[in-house]
Amino acid sequence: MSTGSRNTWQAWARSVPPLACVSTREPSPDPMATATRLARAGLAGQYVVYEAAGGVWHFAAGSDVSVTADTGGVTARAAGRTWTSRTDGRPLAAFAGALSALRDANDEGNKGGENGGGRHFYGWAAFELAHLLHADPASAGDQPLLHALIPSVEVTLGADSTVVRAVDEAWARKVADLLAEPAAGQPAARDEPVRGAAEGIIAAGSAAYGRAVARTVGDIRAGLLEKAVLSRKVPLPAEHHPDFPATYLAGRRANTPARSYLLDLGGYRAAGFSPETVLEVGDDGRVSTQPLAGTRALGADPAENERRRAELLSDPKEIHEHAVSVRLAWDEMAAVCGPGSVVVEEYMAVRPRGSVQHLASRVTGRLRADTGPWDAFASLFPAITATGVSKRAALQTLARHEDGPRGLYGGAVFRGSTGGALDAALVLRTLIGAGDEAWLRAGAGVTGQSSPEREIEETCEKLRSVAPYLRFSAD
Repeated sequence: MSTGSRNTWQAWARSVPPLACVSTREPSPDPMATATRLARAGLAGQYVVYEAAGGVWHFAAGSDVSVTADTGGVTARAAGRTWTSRTDGRPLAAFAGALSALRDANDEGNKGGENGGGRHFYGWAAFELAHLLHADPASAGDQPLLHALIPSVEVTLGADSTVVRAVDEAWARKVADLLAEPAAGQPAARDEPVRGAAEGIIAAGSAAYGRAVARTVGDIRAGLLEKAVLSRKVPLPAEHHPDFPATYLAGRRANTPARSYLLDLGGYRAAGFSPETVLEVGDDGRVSTQPLAGTRALGADPAENERRRAELLSDPKEIHEHAVSVRLAWDEMAAVCGPGSVVVEEYMAVRPRGSVQHLASRVTGRLRADTGPWDAFASLFPAITATGVSKRAALQTLARHEDGPRGLYGGAVFRGSTGGALDAALVLRTLIGAGDEAWLRAGAGVTGQSSPEREIEETCEKLRSVAPYLRFSAD
């Protein structure tokens, strides 16, 4: 980072107020519903609900302090002011540099006000960042690629307590008043249209997708790549207006995700149930990634689920798809971890994820002294299970055969800290909105053994993790 950029971000970071007001309350009997109720309250222009490991929900809100990066520059806001700097074609490095300035500027001010992990930030990374990291920079487009919120208030809803951290007493009182209110029913949401039309929504565009799968299989058989995770966009009818908090609550109660999130942040709205993490980095430098590849449906019949599970574990196409994903995840971890520290802790377990079951593995390692969480993110993003093998060739294939940019889909929603932790969920199984549009999207891993019919079926299986739980505004 240049001296000019460093001075810019230090000036910005000094303008970011610490979370000086801290209070602890009794635990919520239903932290998921409480977090959703806080999101619905409209406390600020931006909010995030992030379900972390261990059944802990985080709610963060604010609008005054943020960092946004695109291919050309980084813009940071705080205290009514704006700071900008060029990225020189490296938006992730510039974005990380801005956030790192918070560590030094706020450490002293946050003593007693933050937990031991430092100041937290919440954000997203768009899939098109991948083109700058691994493929063709010209394909990255001109839209924001990274956005982070440094909240004015943060609520952690754990099993033992509810902790509120806020920049001042006014923010603390707003949240305390909401937490003190009796739990109320959700506002009326109109779900009848989607109950009758969910399968029609899911099937939209499947024929065109099948043709794209066939073209991708041709690329693979021609030796251009081993695997591509080809996806299709499913726009929601324009007359429907999704209720994102109600969709999140209904969908989360029915799903079994690795992470979940509800947000209105940086131009995107989303309610999602992520089946895997892109990466998890602890304050101690331990890093892990969780590739999932290989899919079968998961329904209400235990005997049929077990039959499909056995089929999944013996299907050559699914096993090959999973194995090449784990191999590349290992290579990407080894690029940033200490020699000998990378291990496969779990291999080809079967994990339930809502309407499907997946082959799942976990690769772990220890970051080298000269690398940090954003170096690991740069190596692992986007998840190999959302792109393909090789990653560069897969990205080029997706650019040829998919219907426009992915945006948030296949990217990441993350929670990090100035202490070095970073937890990033892969954006799949998600209702996404921007402007007046809302859509679902789903993909399948295409290999040389793929058939269009099976890959269409797999996208439908995945869409059933979200589509039946769509809720719409009553007005």
